[in-house]
Amino acid sequence: MANFDPIVGRYVYITYAGKEYRVYYEENGQGIPLVCLHTAGTDGREYRHQLCDPDITKNFRVIALDLPRHGKSIPHQDFYKEEDEYKLTSKFYSEFVMAFCDALELHKPVIMGSSMGGNICMPIALNFENDVAALIAIEACDYSPGWWIDPLHHPHINGGEVCATAVFGLMAPQSPDEYRWETWWYYAQGGPGVFKGDLHFYSHDHDFRDLCRKISGKVPMYLMTGVYDFACTPEMTEATGAKIRNSETIIMQDIGHFPMCENPEVFKKYLMPVLARIVDAERDRRPTQQATPTGRVEYNFSTREDNFPRKSSNRW
Repeated sequence: MANFDPIVGRYVYITYAGKEYRVYYEENGQGIPLVCLHTAGTDGREYRHQLCDPDITKNFRVIALDLPRHGKSIPHQDFYKEEDEYKLTSKFYSEFVMAFCDALELHKPVIMGSSMGGNICMPIALNFENDVAALIAIEACDYSPGWWIDPLHHPHINGGEVCATAVFGLMAPQSPDEYRWETWWYYAQGGPGVFKGDLHFYSHDHDFRDLCRKISGKVPMYLMTGVYDFACTPEMTEATGAKIRNSETIIMQDIGHFPMCENPEVFKKYLMPVLARIVDAERDRRPTQQATPTGRVEYNFSTREDNFPRKSSNRW
């Protein structure tokens, strides 16, 4: 008998700045919406392990989208008319993520992103604090210079293999080869110029060194970084967390820049206590939520022991 993953995939149409985008996403689970943002140049497949984990999907509706130009989400229909190279910006990225949440009618979702998906949590915290419940910023910091470089998109270079191999060393040597090479494959399949264009946001457009202190702290933010990450080092994340109100910095051992896909078992040990805190906060916020005629269902949260390995906290 065939084996099936519990993941369901579909497309949603999103209009942003006068252009229509056909966006692919996968989901599984029920409860609190958990929107997962992939790293630069890849797609939502990075979260397949979390999408299939019953311990996570028990309390969370896990949703992993492919940003436009990534994975199964092609660019807008007039992209071939563009004269300038693709460059992702903080404005487009943050506003598009929130437009996606609106399209799916997600009420106060949790946003979890890695690398560029972690960095975008800061603009979301600053500009959309009333629209999200919590932010999990993986491998994130306020400024990540030095990665927007021309060789990542050059006619004499195999862009896919160069991009994939360039990030291979960001993974921990302890991570299983099966998962490391799977991550390599995701990068090798990126569209032309997409990885470089994403890194325009990551290394150039994203500069929150002064803006971090303007984040109110209304929304809790969990910053999680692996010790083997040299693009966003633990020290960079700790320095960022020290400036953000209501944030907690968690340093993960034996893991690198792609925790959710390079070593999901190790990542889970750090993630589950964070999710338990979010469940507890949601339970306190909606202690008497009931099913309604419109189809909204009651959240049946499980309880978990809160034991996560905290590196530092900043509750101003």
